[in-house]
Amino acid sequence: MESAVQRDGAGLGDVVAGYADEHRPLAAYSLLTASFGAALAGALLEAARRDKLPAHIGYGDVVLTGVATHKLSRLIGKDRVTSFLRAPFARYQEPAGHGEVEEEPRGTGLRLALGELLVCPYCLGQWVAAGLLGGLVFAPRPTRLVTGMYTALTISDFLQMAYKAAEERSG
Repeated sequence: MESAVQRDGAGLGDVVAGYADEHRPLAAYSLLTASFGAALAGALLEAARRDKLPAHIGYGDVVLTGVATHKLSRLIGKDRVTSFLRAPFARYQEPAGHGEVEEEPRGTGLRLALGELLVCPYCLGQWVAAGLLGGLVFAPRPTRLVTGMYTALTISDFLQMAYKAAEERSG
């Protein structure tokens, strides 16, 4: 049985042809997007099955989760010490200050797509936030402890930078 796309003479490659002059791993992007959607839907269905879906999320949890998401996304995507996680998917470029590095994604297909995800704190944020919010649903006490730790670490980072800036101004 032919699909409408096949009858019109356009395969998937023809539909996305011309999207970019450089290789873009669109199939891998769709796989990552579908994986995220499936994991999120599965978590929501399981939470509903267990009657754990919250009626609301408190402002404190939103702030803790937001700040912790910021920190964890930067740790995963930029930190020197976590470069071993990104190494199979990225190439080191240069130091970026405050314990961070600049890297570029490498490879093709899924490897490139994962590299783009792993070196981008903004891209990682959605995945980290979903994981932390899932943690608040299924294991709220340890998740609040972890989000509190990363929120405190973020505050510490800003204080370290402010201290260093104050030292440089006074010296």
